[in-house]
Amino acid sequence: MIRREISLFLSNVPGELGKMTVLLSDAGINVDAITIQDASSYIQNIFQARGKSIKRLASADSYKYVKRDSAKVSLIRMLVDKPDEAVALLNEKEYIFDTKDLIAIELENTPGTLSKITREFGEKEININYVYGSVSDSDGRCLFVFCPEDLQAALKIFESFG
Repeated sequence: MIRREISLFLSNVPGELGKMTVLLSDAGINVDAITIQDASSYIQNIFQARGKSIKRLASADSYKYVKRDSAKVSLIRMLVDKPDEAVALLNEKEYIFDTKDLIAIELENTPGTLSKITREFGEKEININYVYGSVSDSDGRCLFVFCPEDLQAALKIFESFG
């Protein structure tokens, strides 16, 4: 259930994702789940929060330039079947990345399954930082990736769902 996610930044230009996935594929590493977004929306959300509720740490012009530059970068989050090998390979090729433990669980692909789990998180007051899922298999199950603030408390919720 606990898996190590790799988060990395790639240039937001045609071909960069292909280069990275070919690198993994050639090493026999399979991508089990992936989510991709340009970093500008991620950065813009941070700046909006700072503008509304957190003291500004730099001038407005500084934020403007960072927002512009962040559109040139994509944030990739992924689970792979061989994380240690992937980390070594990404290090060797000098990718900028980080890893973190989170929860990956197979769920039934039926209406209400996700709502039951997320409602339980809310009742236990456990925040979910982000979630993404993969396509279902032939048995109608999907791999969902949860990044909760409290990993151990989240594990207890998933254990209660069997």
